[in-house]
Amino acid sequence: MKRRVYVVEDDADIARLVQHQLENAGYESRVFGSAANVLSEAEKENPSLFLLDIMVPGGDGIELCRRIRQAPRFAAVPVIFMTAKTAEADRVLGLEIGADDYITKPFSLRELVARVRATLRRVEQPPACSVMTAGDLEIDTAAMSLKVRGDLVATTTTEFRLLEYFACHPGRVFTRDQLLDAVWRDTAFVAPRSVDVYVRRLREKIERDPKNPRMLRTLRGAGYRFEAPK
Repeated sequence: MKRRVYVVEDDADIARLVQHQLENAGYESRVFGSAANVLSEAEKENPSLFLLDIMVPGGDGIELCRRIRQAPRFAAVPVIFMTAKTAEADRVLGLEIGADDYITKPFSLRELVARVRATLRRVEQPPACSVMTAGDLEIDTAAMSLKVRGDLVATTTTEFRLLEYFACHPGRVFTRDQLLDAVWRDTAFVAPRSVDVYVRRLREKIERDPKNPRMLRTLRGAGYRFEAPK
């Protein structure tokens, strides 16, 4: 089955070019000129990925991303922002609310398709382990589900793959670049700063006290290490 990509873009020329490139690459696509009906239509069609402009009529892309992440059905569906906002603060905000990637305009259409492909590949990535238990955590890599102290916790695909990688290599220290290579793989456009954002989001989901993490630790000048509680 072809993967279906929802494109939310109010510039008709950009939307048409993106749709044409996606369909040439083998994806189905559907374009929305505003954010108004995106989620109601997604309930019917189950898109594989959302490609969102930030500034669109009917509610901006940031708010739409929040709604996607709050809907259990779509919590793990990848989101990529494509926007003219280039400041690091905008990029960090996009990642913090749950985006999997962020591409700034003007962009190469080939680059866009490469990033869509890489993001979807993380969803399809075969599990390295199966079900892992680490202290309060139960990580089911086949189902891509996480339980924290017995409660199911929603994660994005990228959050889950990062936690899975840490949990499969307890005690090892990884630099940001090593984590980018292992988890993001061929997405060479992701800044090392993005790793910090995802680590912070994971801590908020798995740690009892995110400001004093016991599992996902920072080693200053070295990187990050996952320590499985006894």
